[in-house]
Amino acid sequence: SAISEDAPSGTVVALLHVQDRDSGANGEVRCSIAESLPFRLEKSFAEYYRVVTARELDREEVAEYNVTVR
Repeated sequence: SAISEDAPSGTVVALLHVQDRDSGANGEVRCSIAESLPFRLEKSFAEYYRVVTARELDREEVAEYNVTVR
């Protein structure tokens, strides 16, 4: 998704729903993104995570990012 260059830190970029249909410990899900990116992953509630900006972005420095959630 497009993000304004002047968007403040903490701007929500994406909302993700994750689930594993297994039960118990086999059904637990953990998500992460690379620490080198200016984004962070926050658990919002239950099976939902949000990707938010960790700092202001500078288009002259980096024009676009490819964020992979693992």
